[in-house]
Amino acid sequence: MIKQNLKTLEDRSIYILREADSKFSNIAALWSMGKDSTTMLALARKAFLGKVPFPVIHIDNRIDFPETYSFREYLAKKWKLNLIVAYSDVKPDAIGSACCGKNKPETLKKVMKEHGFDALIVSIRRDEHGIRSKERYMSPRDAKFRWDYKNQPAELWDDYSSKLDGGSHVRVHPLLDWNEIDIWSYVKQERIPVNPLYFARNGFRYRSLGCTHCTVPVKSDARTVDQIIKELEVTKTEERSGRSMDKENEMVMQRLRALGYM
Repeated sequence: MIKQNLKTLEDRSIYILREADSKFSNIAALWSMGKDSTTMLALARKAFLGKVPFPVIHIDNRIDFPETYSFREYLAKKWKLNLIVAYSDVKPDAIGSACCGKNKPETLKKVMKEHGFDALIVSIRRDEHGIRSKERYMSPRDAKFRWDYKNQPAELWDDYSSKLDGGSHVRVHPLLDWNEIDIWSYVKQERIPVNPLYFARNGFRYRSLGCTHCTVPVKSDARTVDQIIKELEVTKTEERSGRSMDKENEMVMQRLRALGYM
């Protein structure tokens, strides 16, 4: 049953990636070195004959975990990724957190403009956050990078007709239908490398990864992918409970995403 569900999800994600590749002339993808964006890159390798055909962007605030940087260098070399590292500032932010709030989208804007990207692949899932559940598979951003979540194009019968129409770019979301257990089941099935911080050490592990300033571990003894899946089947704790920004008022996330937050 799980394998069939994963096949359906895989087929849909690959279809969306290929549709985006055919519709847009200059695509890039965001890569945080987390499980979701790494799974997206694995799907892209399946979709495009064993390689990722577009650049991958890491918005680096210089305070990610050492394990995250090591994993970035390891996988970028192993999968021959065209990696773009763009550095964001850590400074006071009136909307979100200093490290991972409005400052990251501002850096992303500069990267998008510099390289002329017209589409950006982002590995969000609907089940992660109430605001992300409002997204479409292909979601346009206006000339000022803003997301109008109340006025999005319909997506019927696998017709993804998003166009720039004077906007800055279109966001592509190939993992919208996946959930956390789906991701880990696919990681197991495809033997996808993941950041070692996801596995427990001394009774704690990271379930969702941000930077060292806004992410804390959760109690866990799960040291393998199988143990993580079993843990998730019974947990009542939300996936992003260890991310400080998500503990704020939900309107904060909505305002950040309207401004271009990932």
